[in-house]
Amino acid sequence: MHSKVLKTLEFDKIKEQLLKYASSAIGKEKAAELAPSTDLTEVANWQEETDEAANVLRRKGNIPLGGIFDIRPHAKRAQIGGMLSPHELMEIASTIRAGRILARFFEELLENEFSLPNLNGHMESLLPMPELQQQISFCIGENGEVLDSASDKLRTIRNQLRTNESRVREKLESMIRSSNAQKMLSDAIITIRNDRFVIPVKQEYRSNYGGIIHDQSSSGQTLFIEPQVVVELNNVLQEARLKEQLEIERILVELSQAVGEHTHDLLVNVKVLAQIDFIFAKARYAKAIKGSKPALNDRGRVKLLKAKHPLIPADEVVANDIYLGDEFTTIVITGPNTGGKTVTIKTIGLCTLMAQAGLQIPAMDGSEVAVFKHVFADIGDEQSIEQSLSTFSSHMVNIVDILKYVDYESLVLFDELGSGTDPQEGAALAISILDEVYKRGARVIATSHYPELKAYGYDHEGVINASVEFDVESLRPTYKLLIGVPGRSNAFEISKRLGLDDAVINHARSHIGADTNKVESMIASLEESRRQAEEDAREAADYLKQTEKLHNELQKETLEYHQEKDSLMEKAAEKAADLIEQAKKEAEAIIADLRKMRLEKSADIKEHELIEARKRLEEATPVIKKTSKPLVKKAPRTIQPGDEVKVISFGQKGHVIEKVSDTEWQVQIGIMKMKVDEADIQLIGAPKPEKMAKPLSTVRGKDYHVSLELDLRGERYENALSRVEKYIDDALLAGYPRVSIIHGKGTGALRQGVQEYLKNHRSVKRSRFGEAGEGGTGVTVVEFK
Repeated sequence: MHSKVLKTLEFDKIKEQLLKYASSAIGKEKAAELAPSTDLTEVANWQEETDEAANVLRRKGNIPLGGIFDIRPHAKRAQIGGMLSPHELMEIASTIRAGRILARFFEELLENEFSLPNLNGHMESLLPMPELQQQISFCIGENGEVLDSASDKLRTIRNQLRTNESRVREKLESMIRSSNAQKMLSDAIITIRNDRFVIPVKQEYRSNYGGIIHDQSSSGQTLFIEPQVVVELNNVLQEARLKEQLEIERILVELSQAVGEHTHDLLVNVKVLAQIDFIFAKARYAKAIKGSKPALNDRGRVKLLKAKHPLIPADEVVANDIYLGDEFTTIVITGPNTGGKTVTIKTIGLCTLMAQAGLQIPAMDGSEVAVFKHVFADIGDEQSIEQSLSTFSSHMVNIVDILKYVDYESLVLFDELGSGTDPQEGAALAISILDEVYKRGARVIATSHYPELKAYGYDHEGVINASVEFDVESLRPTYKLLIGVPGRSNAFEISKRLGLDDAVINHARSHIGADTNKVESMIASLEESRRQAEEDAREAADYLKQTEKLHNELQKETLEYHQEKDSLMEKAAEKAADLIEQAKKEAEAIIADLRKMRLEKSADIKEHELIEARKRLEEATPVIKKTSKPLVKKAPRTIQPGDEVKVISFGQKGHVIEKVSDTEWQVQIGIMKMKVDEADIQLIGAPKPEKMAKPLSTVRGKDYHVSLELDLRGERYENALSRVEKYIDDALLAGYPRVSIIHGKGTGALRQGVQEYLKNHRSVKRSRFGEAGEGGTGVTVVEFK
């Protein structure tokens, strides 16, 4: 890919935007080296990587990429025997730790069944090196200082230093608190000069203290004196400091040798971390521009849906559909200047370069981009004062160079082809150049304001005219691309709107040839037809929406009517049943009276007549049938993720998570997840609304076995607080009433940070330090509400 076309299409500005989304210096370095590829397989792999990272960001929100440094110079210097500084060693340990945190993050993604073949392929090369990290962290603090724990000898020396320093201070403090101190001292303080403790003595009292003068004030009135009584103590202190420095150097040399032994592994890790940071920078950039992954081909076919120029602000840019490579291979965009023609060809050029560099493009899903071997662009005012070239000459130099290399695997963008010279000759040259490029099979988009090129689009197969819409009423371009409609100059209409006399305009029309007027009339007719078609389509869409609304309302009212009807019929039936039941009771009472009368008065009433009379009463009772409520029979519902089901073989209820094959589903029963054959699943129903409010997919499997303790020892401050936040959320989801956070005693910074975070957390009831048997102040016990 020619570097000149990258500059012409402003691909360098795309890289500048991408740099903002990288998290580390090594990620930014990769982004700065970004360049399009011409290999379809490589481009497809890059697009897959970016899409995988975009999916991770969509579902997880972020990825832990903090604490990564460019440690390549440190590792190489250690390899050749150089001694590293404490700060350099700290950066190496931090980078190793960052790699391990990132590896754990990807392990969790795999546990939650993320499909990330390309990203995992990179992560498999990452080497953990926990021993080297622990060795450095044991000796070097988070701020790059050598810790007392680095060696027993260093701890002893520093204890001696602190003891001797206390003695010196005690001596000097007794001197500055004496009764004469206020008179003889400029200030009652102890300070340091040349790494030795001194006091500020007034010039006239220098002989009262003796000792060594190390410095004086700018006025000369104050001398900084090391009194004779502390000279020997200061000497002892200096000797201890020299011993400390020698021991620190010994420790640094030992650690540097350990780093040198792992140089190869460290360089591999840097390469992997840089690649992961770079891939996720591309994913973040795609999110920022609302990009999508395009389909790729090597057949020169381009289909951009609602494509936008990525360098124009989102509230100003106009989206356009651009097609090329199927029915036509050349688009000729005609029309006046400042109408948006250049923006259109830059959009397709930039989208092509971005796609071939593995970036998602600012277009809708379903877009397709070809991978071209060459992309050529001749755009803008190429006038060169240094080479004494006019605009036309500069354009021709570019075009001559393009014609040397263009072939059927090329995308060629011409802006104002043939401009800068005599219109008739320029139009003829433009047509000839288009013919040549078309014969070679290249995909071409050219802009021009020559009317002769409008006819070129009609006369050549595989070539189509296009224009950028111009609103004559507002005298402003709309920047909307109209493929199939050639552009008009609109000069007469604009002049009329601006107030030019009709007589002048009509006189101007008389100078236009009949053919030109005919073409202009045809274009105007096409534009009017297109506008009418768009208006009709909008009206049809509005009618369709209204019809659907009326249809839904009618369905709802019909359903309510039948439900009301069924309810009234049921009430009437129940009332009738009550009346019949009352009648039956009265009849039974009558029969009972008759039977009693027969027994008492020997009335001539047969028993079988009584039974028949009661039977006739029962037969007169109507059977009440409840009407069915559903109006429309629903087809049997298929199993969907989130459904409540019963696993027949276990006899347990659970919820469907997702389909894992044609015949198997993943089902969660309590805290267990298992694959179950569809034939072994009985559908109970859709999830209840309150359950649906928290989708199952948002609950990670690890949350069901959260540890009761979180160990933060060895973690950096920012990473530690991030882990605390996530751990508290996990513990709350697991339903724990109490957990412990182990932060160690150390300097107290991490302990204070954890305490402050817990104090402001709405779900924390209270927190306290551990008891003597729980770890003391190195542990914080948290109780939840």
